[in-house]
Amino acid sequence: MAARLVRRCCWRHLGAFASPPSLLAPTGKVTVARALAQAPLASFHASSPSGWADGFSVKERVEERNAEHKAFGELIETAASPQELFRLSELHALNSNQASLVITQLSRLAAEKKLETEGILRDERFRQLLSVTDSQISQVWNNTLVNLLKSLYSLGADGSWQEMQSVEQEVLWRLRRLTFRQLASLAEFLAVKQGKESKLLGDVIKKLELRWTELEGTRTVVTLMGKVGHVSPALMDRLEDKALELAEQFEPEDIRKITLALAYQNRRCVPLLRALSYHLIQKHSELSLNVLMDLIFAYGKLNFHQPQVFQKIAADLQPHVAAMTPVEVTRCIRSFALLKWLSLPLFEAIAQYALDNTKQLSVTHLCSIVLSFARLNFQPSGSEDFFNMVHEELQGRLGELEPHLLTDLVWSLCVLQQAKAPYLQRVLAPDFHAQIRGDRSLKAQNLRLKLTHINATAKLESPDYQGPFLPAEMLSVAEPAATEKVTLLQSSLREALAGVLGSQDNGRFDVRTVYGWQIDAEMVVNSENKPLPLKDFAAPHLLRSEGTKPLPPGARRVAFLRWEFPNFSNRSKDLLGRYFMARRHVAAAGFLVVDVPHYEFLELKLERQRTAYLRDKLHKAVAKAMAAS
Repeated sequence: MAARLVRRCCWRHLGAFASPPSLLAPTGKVTVARALAQAPLASFHASSPSGWADGFSVKERVEERNAEHKAFGELIETAASPQELFRLSELHALNSNQASLVITQLSRLAAEKKLETEGILRDERFRQLLSVTDSQISQVWNNTLVNLLKSLYSLGADGSWQEMQSVEQEVLWRLRRLTFRQLASLAEFLAVKQGKESKLLGDVIKKLELRWTELEGTRTVVTLMGKVGHVSPALMDRLEDKALELAEQFEPEDIRKITLALAYQNRRCVPLLRALSYHLIQKHSELSLNVLMDLIFAYGKLNFHQPQVFQKIAADLQPHVAAMTPVEVTRCIRSFALLKWLSLPLFEAIAQYALDNTKQLSVTHLCSIVLSFARLNFQPSGSEDFFNMVHEELQGRLGELEPHLLTDLVWSLCVLQQAKAPYLQRVLAPDFHAQIRGDRSLKAQNLRLKLTHINATAKLESPDYQGPFLPAEMLSVAEPAATEKVTLLQSSLREALAGVLGSQDNGRFDVRTVYGWQIDAEMVVNSENKPLPLKDFAAPHLLRSEGTKPLPPGARRVAFLRWEFPNFSNRSKDLLGRYFMARRHVAAAGFLVVDVPHYEFLELKLERQRTAYLRDKLHKAVAKAMAAS
């Protein structure tokens, strides 16, 4: 405004000098006088120091241009429909930047209002906007260009269009000039929208890998790990290093997203997980339900054990249980079961939830809860009420379950000693297991092994059960291939047992039984606890027995069972449900069980100490059996 006022004053001042001659001149000479009046103006511009008038004119022009650009941008942003945007393009002569902004807003409106994009793409005015952009593509600003490309992809523009190819090529040429944030934004969009098939995404990721040192801010790290990391393992390595550096700055929501990204990509980055866990415990006292649920899921999927975090999550989740949905409850309990972490208050709350919300739970939800309880061998305090509800809800609905889930359910009920005759009959019927006979897949082998365990429950723990049972050929097929590596506990136990047995004829090692369980070592002792040769005695626990003689009076069968670290619940000396059932079955088959847990046996360093330990355990087992009889 000041520049305009100065210019007007100059015009008036010069007019005062030029007007007298015009007043005196005849009418026909007015034009000449006006022409003469231009001379002093020209000389004023030429003689003015530093070109004042020109300086004000240029500044004013820039201000007016910026004001016009801002006003037009506001018109674009406030447009409520594609038609309004097209009307703007008709009323104004747009440059390439403005045309790009209109296209970007069209894409935004289509996404927000869920509009059909085909009509927009077919509109002649849209093609005109593309033409304007294409004619001056080199003048489009970097950020506007990136948004333009993303908008065209979102609208579903045909990749064969010349204008589309022009925009893609321009972006490709400018990759070096784009900021890291712009590259990250483009990579995130391409990874989500087009996936690994995008040719441009590969070039963008290469730039990100080369310029990863420019990476700043937690938001960019979290976004790239979640959206782009799975495309490039090399970039993900860099992102993990950066995340470790910024671990202290992450909020709980950031930690949630990072751990989920690691879980979905099966990247068990222990240093990063430890750092995130530490700062989560130290700095964040209150966590939302979503954060708690996703964290325990991620830790479970990655098999990453952090007891302090588990304790916090379990304690924080317990007050939320009553208000959780069935999906959230089953997801939560399955994650804890996978981690082998038994939180009694939390599991009791979930058992009560099942009783209070029976009508909301589907059969699948109920199965998930039973399977999780069985894995950790958890018996609710109100066990009778809980299992009565389970049996009532499952009655007449077992046919809805697919074979593998039904087998898992019955097997879990066997672990919890709740398998009734109808369950056993359902899965041990010939027509049920006939469908997996001859199937050599790993899934089928696991199913056959569980059916063998169920068959053992029917024979050993269900005296009123009359059949059917599995045929002998199913029991032989159930034996898994010996592909597991020999553990330190296994080899040490065998060496120490040599001193207990005295002779190889007095024992068997790695005995595979018809019950689906493996006994680490078997022996027979007489009434004086002296080992006896095994070969001559009948062995009903074997598929093919070498001998036929019955055991002498007072003789007893002894089974040595080793328990490795993974056989126990996390930070506990309680066996997991599977191994607790194995011990029960071996004992029910007539064996005296000698438990050899890793935390006792491996503490003994000398072989004579280990031999003495086994003899002492054997004598105690015999004495206990004699006292019980």
